[in-house]
Amino acid sequence: MSNQASVSAASHGVPALCRQLLEKIERKTALVGVIGLGYVGLPLIRTFEQAGYRSLGFDVDAAKVELLKQGKSYIEHIPAEWIAQCVARGALEPTADMNRLNEPDALLICVPTPLNATRDPDLSYIERTGEDIARRLRPGQLIVLESTTYPGTTREVLLPILARSGLRVGDDFFLAFSPEREDPGNPKYTAGNIPKVVGGHDEPSRLVAVELYRRGVSHVVPVSSCEVAEACKILENTYRAVNIALVNELKLLFARIGIDVWEVIDAAKTKPFGFQAFYPGPGLGGHCIPIDPFYLTWLARRNGMATRFIELAGEINTAMPHYVVQQVMEALNERGKAVRGSRVMILGVAYKPNVDDTRESPAFEIMDLLRDRGADICYHDPHVPALPKKRDYQIALESLPLTPEVLRSIDCALIVTDHARVDYAAVVRDAPLIVDTRNATRNVAEGREKIRRA
Repeated sequence: MSNQASVSAASHGVPALCRQLLEKIERKTALVGVIGLGYVGLPLIRTFEQAGYRSLGFDVDAAKVELLKQGKSYIEHIPAEWIAQCVARGALEPTADMNRLNEPDALLICVPTPLNATRDPDLSYIERTGEDIARRLRPGQLIVLESTTYPGTTREVLLPILARSGLRVGDDFFLAFSPEREDPGNPKYTAGNIPKVVGGHDEPSRLVAVELYRRGVSHVVPVSSCEVAEACKILENTYRAVNIALVNELKLLFARIGIDVWEVIDAAKTKPFGFQAFYPGPGLGGHCIPIDPFYLTWLARRNGMATRFIELAGEINTAMPHYVVQQVMEALNERGKAVRGSRVMILGVAYKPNVDDTRESPAFEIMDLLRDRGADICYHDPHVPALPKKRDYQIALESLPLTPEVLRSIDCALIVTDHARVDYAAVVRDAPLIVDTRNATRNVAEGREKIRRA
């Protein structure tokens, strides 16, 4: 059966506006709107552009919009050449004008979902976006929330806002949730080949959302509801957070009794079944893993439950920057130096190797803690030439070159992120002391007496 025939069969008996939208999707005349042009939104636009769809990209940051209009990229793994070509031929039109939200046939919401000061969900970005859409919502539009959030957000938070338009979900407009699964900088998995989970508020909503994503993504996984799709993403990231907490705790124990946790993991992962390797580090980073489990614990408290297992994992992981700083202090003390007045270079401020993404990177808290203790902080990161502004950390620094002179001028090099473009043998050769939180120096043979793993 052809795609067109299968769409026609699937749309039998659904509302007229649903059928009309399905026909636009099938003919590739549907205009795709993406709200939030960051690490999730731009790759999503790229996926639909490669499938033959035009996109209207929305962002409240006028500076980002202007850069895109000029054909420039502010994300390392999104080529400027691609942006320039898309803008030039009209495949992508960036805008900060929210009055145009009525133009796209599908609006995909990719806005931040941070935690507030008490680690409760901050849904203000979703709410404001919903309000912007509701003021312009027209019959026949599909709204999909992609921002990671707790189960129930689409139905309980976003839908009531959209309903203020007077339009009825499932008849006049369509609503779904499809969690983003971006892995920035991963050349193997992109937005186009990572399976896409899609849950609709109702059957017409699920149908149009599945058909839209099916045009751009190699494999779509329909589920029964928005809540299942929301819970799916929370489970994925909580699974990782809990297992990382386990190896972080084992790192502390094994260090105390003189066992190399990295060697233990390498040995354990030779088992061909029943074990998946996770690795310790200086703290969690990225937009998802440090945040999503707390969405789940908040939801549990709201429903009269305590998620003790998840909360304990969160306590362990959030304590790791303090542990790292303590290791730096002890390593300096063993060499007759106090942390106050010592010059400490942070190697790597991105949250993971080989990308420029600094969202929730533990490097910022580590730098803040060291500065509070009187250290003189500098950093090197080949992917981050200058520290971006953060809500909680105001540190204005530029990346220093890793020259022998710079390395000899510091008291300690602290490896927070193990970028492949860093010559760790040179770091060990020229720096007087190295604290390694990532086992990045494992292949360095000479100068190991200067290395302390943390």
